[in-house]
Amino acid sequence: MKKLMVPKFASDDEEAQWWYDHKRIVEDNLSEALRNGTAGRGIVQRVLNRARQAEPLTLPAGDLERAIRLSRRKKIECREYILGLLHKALDREEAAAKRAQRRKSA
Repeated sequence: MKKLMVPKFASDDEEAQWWYDHKRIVEDNLSEALRNGTAGRGIVQRVLNRARQAEPLTLPAGDLERAIRLSRRKKIECREYILGLLHKALDREEAAAKRAQRRKSA
């Protein structure tokens, strides 16, 4: 599969011409992606996934107050503090799941 670097265009006409000039490569890439099952993992899928991830997450007031208080002690933004905690917890859970899977297969 040939990787295309899509440039920025000065006009719609310029963009249309670029896509026309590269249509064979785009078609070949799409055909290959459909054959090997990777179609749908491109930019459209990434944009949809980001939009879904952007849905607001609410925390109970007490938990949010605790996070604010603890983040202030560490002198970091509350959002970054919460995201850091979440990231660490997800890493721990993922590692535990991998260990459990290895024990099952052994």
